[in-house]
Amino acid sequence: MAGGESQTPVSLSDRELQIIDLVAAGLTNQDIAIKLEISKRTVDNHISNILTKTQTENRVALVRWALQWGKICLHDVNCCVLPIQNN
Repeated sequence: MAGGESQTPVSLSDRELQIIDLVAAGLTNQDIAIKLEISKRTVDNHISNILTKTQTENRVALVRWALQWGKICLHDVNCCVLPIQNN
């Protein structure tokens, strides 16, 4: 696949998935930091780790990867029903 996107499933934490969703929504790292009440450096580290895990080179490739693997839903595109977790 173009852009170095991973062809295998990747294990991501809930926080990493949350950050991918915010990246896909168009937020900057600073905006994400403010929204999640964490430092920008922490967001930078999360983004770096996510790019490494997903074998993507940049934010655009990351969003493409997330859409491909059903990790995000944009404007009712690529949406799936997630199982309800009983805690």
